[in-house]
Amino acid sequence: MTVKSNHVTIKGIKDGLVFLLDDKCDFSSLLEELKYKLEFSHQHILTGPIIHVDVKLGMRLVTDDQKELILDILKQKGNLLVRSFEMPEIVRADGPQALTTIAGIVRSGQVLHHEGNLLFIGDVNPGGTIRCTGDILILGALRGMAHAGLEGNENSIIAASYLSPTQLRIAETISRPPDEWENRETSMEFAFLREGKMQIDKIISMTRVRPDLNVFKGV
Repeated sequence: MTVKSNHVTIKGIKDGLVFLLDDKCDFSSLLEELKYKLEFSHQHILTGPIIHVDVKLGMRLVTDDQKELILDILKQKGNLLVRSFEMPEIVRADGPQALTTIAGIVRSGQVLHHEGNLLFIGDVNPGGTIRCTGDILILGALRGMAHAGLEGNENSIIAASYLSPTQLRIAETISRPPDEWENRETSMEFAFLREGKMQIDKIISMTRVRPDLNVFKGV
């Protein structure tokens, strides 16, 4: 087994190790490399007495199940003791910015319609659609279509952990992404309107575009 990517970086610190996990790669690729480095390439530094481990996910958001998958791999090394697991914290707001959370998979031919702001935990497959009167935040891959601001709200945004849609739509503005999107390195990004045109930016810039949107604490 040979893994040539560099999605997992292991650094030694004074009292343990830090695992830096790439926040841009596919989650399955991340798990594959983590397993490889624990079993093969870094086995020599991961043996012996108890080692305290800090796991840092950068800007990647993971579900509880995904977090457990990472922890299960680390637990296979009996001497690794995870003491911290860092990722952006989701903060539920009250009032007009409240988020409704739905988990699942939107498959080809399926349409998920929601009134208000939506936090969707899961993937939207090609041919699947999410339609929402408010903002759409996807904790997973968007490979289908997303339509935010259904009732004409041009301030709505569409964000995803992995943004590779077949179509984006905010209010009445439609954007069909170019073919090269399929081949580029995607990361946590969001779509918004600026002067009537669809724009794409990194998720870290979201609060600059929408200061009222307190969704990712500390971003």
